Amino acid sequence: MAQTAQRPAPLGSRPDRASAAERPTPSFFFNGHAPRRRALVIAVSALFGFALTVVWSAEFVDRTIGDTVADTLLGHTAKGTPIPGALAGIFFALVTGIAGTFTACNIAVFSALAPLTGGRSVSRRGRMAAALRPLGQLAAGAVTVSAVYGMLAAMSGTDMPQFDQSQGAGLSGRLIQAMVVYGLIGLVMTYLGLAALGVVRDPLAKLSEEYPSAPMLFMGGLIGAFLIGRPFPLFRQLFRDTAQSHNVLYGSVAFSLQTLGNLLVMSVLFLLVTGLFGDRLHRWMTKRPSRSAALMAAAFIAAGVFLVLYWDVRILARRDLIWYPMAPWAA
Repeated sequence: MAQTAQRPAPLGSRPDRASAAERPTPSFFFNGHAPRRRALVIAVSALFGFALTVVWSAEFVDRTIGDTVADTLLGHTAKGTPIPGALAGIFFALVTGIAGTFTACNIAVFSALAPLTGGRSVSRRGRMAAALRPLGQLAAGAVTVSAVYGMLAAMSGTDMPQFDQSQGAGLSGRLIQAMVVYGLIGLVMTYLGLAALGVVRDPLAKLSEEYPSAPMLFMGGLIGAFLIGRPFPLFRQLFRDTAQSHNVLYGSVAFSLQTLGNLLVMSVLFLLVTGLFGDRLHRWMTKRPSRSAALMAAAFIAAGVFLVLYWDVRILARRDLIWYPMAPWAA
């Protein structure tokens, strides 16, 4: 159904008392059942996203986890070791994608999978099978964006901002690019969280009526866009190898596999949760549909706030340009 032209109910109002004309039309992101305490959902989610930026240690996630996983899967030290050829580069892309699962730019994958939870099916196998279709759509959107960016990197060579190591005002070109890309993605995810609560309009409501797969493809595109700003050292190594090769096919395949590697662990965990707890989650959500809206909104808002604060504010603090609270192990 098309979105109504009426304005959403005010943030502080009680949705159960609002007239039907005051409520946004149900859509993919908004199920028509806004939680009564929307302001509380927003505040708690935003606080969680902020707290995560305070305690998040890039040193631990990128090096202790990322480098260790990559070295183990490759069988040698990944960082700094030349990539001997295209086939080795493709394998390197998949491995480093898996190794980068829990990096700060990939944390938003959790929120992208939130709308898929709680599907209904009569059997565990049926629930897992039903989850494969939206996961495939998510992967298709991510691969499309990352493949195009891989081709662009191969064609452009090392003149792209991600190779700029200059420290103008304490910030290199690649960090400025990361701040812009992740800041925009964070704002989009925050908006989607507010849409899930019925505070703002679902921007994809009309499009998803005609193309039901559009929301998952869009969220996949956001995940694929992570590569545009990713400063993860192992990805920069792959990026440089791709740019120096000037091989468009290699760039497209390598960047696509990097993204699929990022999704692999999360997808497996999601399928396990769906198979084991999907029926319980479905009953819990259908008993009070506003719970589903609150869960989706919380995931998007927390991830969005995290991305904006981590990449646009905390980076400035790491360059001693401003002050930002950070745990001792994260500084």
